[in-house]
Amino acid sequence: MLAAGGDGTVNEVVEGMVHSDVPLAVLPGGTANVLATEMKLGSRLERVAARLGDCRPRRISVGQLTCAGGVTRYFLLMAGVGLDAQIVGRVDPRLKARTGKFAYWVAGWGMLGRRLKQFDVAYEVDGVSQHRRCSFGLLSKVRNYGGDFEIARSVRLFDDQFEMVLFQGDSTLRYVKYFTGLMLNRVENMKGVAVVRTREATLAAADDQPVFVQIDGELAGRLPATVRIVPDALTLMAPPEYGN
Repeated sequence: MLAAGGDGTVNEVVEGMVHSDVPLAVLPGGTANVLATEMKLGSRLERVAARLGDCRPRRISVGQLTCAGGVTRYFLLMAGVGLDAQIVGRVDPRLKARTGKFAYWVAGWGMLGRRLKQFDVAYEVDGVSQHRRCSFGLLSKVRNYGGDFEIARSVRLFDDQFEMVLFQGDSTLRYVKYFTGLMLNRVENMKGVAVVRTREATLAAADDQPVFVQIDGELAGRLPATVRIVPDALTLMAPPEYGN
């Protein structure tokens, strides 16, 4: 199967391919294609198409989101809870169609100074149950975030765990500091940030306000939710140098 488009298009294709033996290859398009960027295939469709013959099938895990109302979706890249899902929900589709990723920056900076919704995360690390309250949580199977940054810095598509990055803080002003740490590659060492490896997490809103979830850049539901790894779920065509 060859999927040409952005992250949302690839996600829709993956939804119908989980547990099949059909290999998936991608061609970049749309607003962003994080999968192509992650595997360093590039962003030019013609050049990526010329490289597809060198790609090799690799069996990988995917993520599964089950959220309020029993909605269940698979995802290939990441699930974002709280702040980034709120930004995704605020993006103007007309501006996005004209300017691409710039529309996400507009939506994000438009939230500066606002209070953030809190939620609780329960998870296990090495068999030990842990709990944390935060305003943004990223459960990722890729290092690349949005095509421009790396937040989870030590995970690969071939891993059967998420790298989960949890940010504390009830105001977007605190995220100015986090963003600075992100630019300096120091997020994991910052106060208020936890970086852990886990195969499953349960997330619940801390109050009655809705907290939303995005997967692969598209809104997918709201809390409460469970996010877990589904092993041996998909065959991905990847360049031989990726993951080495």
